[in-house]
Amino acid sequence: MPLGHLWFVWKVKDMSTEAILSNDGKYTVFTYGNTVVKFMTSPKLERYTKVLEWDKGYIVVMAQYNTVGEVEEYIDLVPILKNLHIDSDEFVEKIKKVKRKNG
Repeated sequence: MPLGHLWFVWKVKDMSTEAILSNDGKYTVFTYGNTVVKFMTSPKLERYTKVLEWDKGYIVVMAQYNTVGEVEEYIDLVPILKNLHIDSDEFVEKIKKVKRKNG
């Protein structure tokens, strides 16, 4: 007697260790796995030009503005994640690198 078909369903964990930083108009967009965090920034921001450092939720970047040119800037994701009720420790511990993508 045939056993029929067996179906298995499982959730695949996102094993990526890389996040993406970009901007969309007056918003900064931080994407990791299936999570997208979008928050306001200066409307004068043209783009992020380089990610200099990632340290457990703290990002040092170079940013190009249409008024002052390129400047070093600092983004602290931890308070933003906490305001969104995301466990910041768990979220940032998996991220080993942040790359930029300009929108």
